[in-house]
Amino acid sequence: MSGPHQDQPLVTAGAALDDADAAVVMVHGRGATAQSIIAMAEEFDQQQVAYLAPQAASNTWYPNSFLQPIESNEPGLSSGLQAVGDAIQTAADAGIPTDRTMLVGFSQGACLATEYLARNATRYGGLAALSGGLIGPDDTPRDYDGSLEGTPVFLGCSDVDPHIPAERVHETEAVLGGMDADVTKRLYEGMGHGVNADELDSVRRMVAALADGDDD
Repeated sequence: MSGPHQDQPLVTAGAALDDADAAVVMVHGRGATAQSIIAMAEEFDQQQVAYLAPQAASNTWYPNSFLQPIESNEPGLSSGLQAVGDAIQTAADAGIPTDRTMLVGFSQGACLATEYLARNATRYGGLAALSGGLIGPDDTPRDYDGSLEGTPVFLGCSDVDPHIPAERVHETEAVLGGMDADVTKRLYEGMGHGVNADELDSVRRMVAALADGDDD
């Protein structure tokens, strides 16, 4: 498709794609940049991993809350999902299969990455959704097709996040688990809308396992 995010840059870091054993697609939040989230890769210290971060037009993937009707967030939402898919395809074109490619997102980027995973079910290298969940109002049908085939998923969020209701994190766990993902969920008491050390450690271990080939 052609949309607002299709002419934006893809920021890269880490190993060159042609030399990498695995890839991590990193999706930034509202008002942030690809460069800002790819800086998180320094926390993971994995030399054989390529990091790819698509950039949203005007630094925002879609205009409204992820809890609003899906059509109110178009065409940005569909264009953002395509940008995530294009980054995964870039890794695949370099010989890195989907089951060696992990998604990491924060906030709006976590919502986008999670929704992409559910809509495009297969075996991925993993998903770390930090302060995010599946997109749409509470009555959104979750009749996604396919199996995630044991994909490791980490959901981390505050229990009082001002943007991400805890109930949506619980629903996301249930839906992805029902699609055969291996889900770990952690709600942190009283935390703000951010990323804490435990979440970073969890993602670090997932990336290390992916790099080592131990992602089962």
